[in-house]
Amino acid sequence: MKEQELVKGLPSISPSIGLCEKCILGKMNRQKFEKDKATRASQFFQLVHSYLMGSFQTKSLGGASYVLTFIDDFSRMTFGYLLEHKDQTFDRFKDFKVLVENQTNLKIKMLRYDNGGEYNSNEFNAFCTKYGIKRQFMIPYTPQQNGVAKRKNRIIMKMASICWVIFLASCGEKL
Repeated sequence: MKEQELVKGLPSISPSIGLCEKCILGKMNRQKFEKDKATRASQFFQLVHSYLMGSFQTKSLGGASYVLTFIDDFSRMTFGYLLEHKDQTFDRFKDFKVLVENQTNLKIKMLRYDNGGEYNSNEFNAFCTKYGIKRQFMIPYTPQQNGVAKRKNRIIMKMASICWVIFLASCGEKL
């Protein structure tokens, strides 16, 4: 605006510090993986994404510190479970499997997750083998490979933040 003299009396300001490389890198997103490597499901529960969020400092009213999500790749329908401990993951997966099969008469064919320790017990491995559930392990700390779950979790966290702000406002708290 100063160069084109669009505003009268605007002082000339020159930045004293340039942009540092670390600042630029800190604001960058990671590169997406090639689209042809990602597979999309062509029917319900052909591929289910899962992710365990937590441990959160503030526990839920029921004492939960974790949120476990299962997302159907075809419909993006999301199922969430609140957990007190990570070791409840396998039990909630069994509950989810029973729910899906009883309600839809469909089988879970593949489970995609971030290869966290909560999914790697011998009991979990034997269960998936017994029921023919293939598993896709993602590289830990690589959200590009399990982007569906990461995006859904970001949405859930934003929804929780908004609900918390509304709750505080309704209680007369100053924000």
